[in-house]
Amino acid sequence: MERAKITMASQFNAHGGFGSSNYRSYALGALLLIYVFEVVDRILLSLVQEQVRIDLSLTDFQLGLLGGPAFVILYVLSTVPIARLAESRNRITIVATGAALWSAATAVCGLATNFVQLFIARMCVGIGEAACVPPSHSTISDYFPSNKRASALAVFGLAIPIGTLIAAFGGGWLAQNFDWRTAFIVLGGLGIAAALLLKLTVKDPPRADPDAVTPSFLAALKSLGSKRSYWHAIAAGSVLSLFGFSLTAFFVSYTVREYRLEIGEASFGFGILFGFGVALGIFLGGYLSDKLQYRHPRVIAWLPALGLLVAVPLYLIAFYQPSYLIACVFFFFGLIFHYMFNAPMFAVAQQVAEPRVRATASAIMMLVITLVGYGFGPPMVGAIADYHVAQLATEAGVSAQACLGDATAPGCPDVGGSGLRLGLIVTLAFFVWGALHFWLVGRTYAKDRYDPAA
Repeated sequence: MERAKITMASQFNAHGGFGSSNYRSYALGALLLIYVFEVVDRILLSLVQEQVRIDLSLTDFQLGLLGGPAFVILYVLSTVPIARLAESRNRITIVATGAALWSAATAVCGLATNFVQLFIARMCVGIGEAACVPPSHSTISDYFPSNKRASALAVFGLAIPIGTLIAAFGGGWLAQNFDWRTAFIVLGGLGIAAALLLKLTVKDPPRADPDAVTPSFLAALKSLGSKRSYWHAIAAGSVLSLFGFSLTAFFVSYTVREYRLEIGEASFGFGILFGFGVALGIFLGGYLSDKLQYRHPRVIAWLPALGLLVAVPLYLIAFYQPSYLIACVFFFFGLIFHYMFNAPMFAVAQQVAEPRVRATASAIMMLVITLVGYGFGPPMVGAIADYHVAQLATEAGVSAQACLGDATAPGCPDVGGSGLRLGLIVTLAFFVWGALHFWLVGRTYAKDRYDPAA
């Protein structure tokens, strides 16, 4: 055992990191592939849910349960315990096992014949996916030296737009040409194959401090508690998620209502904008942070803050464009500047945490952001949109309840996407708050960074 530890440790090069440059790139690519399937399996239901609703005779409320509580609650509850396990156990095994579990559960979704069966399968998807991001962040941080972590995490974060594209085009194509069950079964099966590939070909790198004892959860919290930059990064990500998750949830509905698009056309626009715009934003945020941090160490915090402040007017212009194509141009650039925060935010968490606390640091960050974003963002936007429609209906002298249930009912005002636009703009205001937190990250980041010599 000791010889194995020495052999593994010897593979750290003089500049930090584990293994050769080519092997590190391969390991990152394998983890990226797993994350891609996590994104695909998470959002696939929302893309094919109309077919599911008709086939299983579900209500919209039941669809809401499948897309929300069935996935998010158990995902959140499982994240920290699995991350704690990853602090002392083989992280590749944990990620691969989780990927196999959620992929199998995704395939089982395609076999469901009623609501209860689909609900249970979605619960298993959520539990499995809790094993993906935090252990992967910890693994990547031990594979790459500190001066390349933001870029590596940015590449890893590209799974979000790549997965969105695959789900929108691949999943949509399978559902349209076959059925929704085929989409779940095929994509679930591919995920199982990716999990097997990861386990067989990627090593769990040694920890930066292999002899350190894994601290208890309370000790980990105490260690992170003094890192002000970490908590400001979490606060920034949380308030930003109110708009980010809401825009993802309502973009197709907004463009269908505002520009009278067909669902297919709106979904195609969603895939292009979120696939490429988010990808560029994540990549540029990580790349520029790594390139500029030698001269300007605080750029890892101030670059995201600047990007958010630039994104606000771009989004506002997009929301008030009468032309769909021109609106898409401004949405595209808004997404780029918006998502420049992603890689630096996670890099801050990994840079300030002790090696044996990194998975926990990532898990806590994901937990809070997911709870705030999914728990308050879309419901807030939906409530504001409903209130807007109800107010206009009342002014028109028709039943607000009837118009909320069917906007095309006789006498109901034609509001287009104005209700959703209002709700989204309200959550967009939180970008200023998020930028303030990133500015505060920059004030203490240098002091908070983990120093193995300290």
